[in-house]
Amino acid sequence: MESMSTAPVEIGHPETVEHIEPDVPWIVIVWNDPINLMTYVTWVLQKLFGYSRAKAEKLMWDVHTKGKAVVSNGTKDEAERDVARLHAHGLWATMQKDR
Repeated sequence: MESMSTAPVEIGHPETVEHIEPDVPWIVIVWNDPINLMTYVTWVLQKLFGYSRAKAEKLMWDVHTKGKAVVSNGTKDEAERDVARLHAHGLWATMQKDR
């Protein structure tokens, strides 16, 4: 009886390497505007984010005196949600990747 042998099979490797960017934290910024009262901005921050009055007032003063304040951070989806909620309450808000 004759014995048969098989030739080794060469397995290829993918040519491209998939680069996946981690979901780095995103920040949500509220900007100063000439329309909303400071008390209203404080109330919105308390209502949407559950901040204490003291924390909401500190953020409101940053918005008022520095022109902006970071009010939340998280994933891109969370930041998009927070920006939409702030817009629904009439505040000017944007989001960006945290550095």
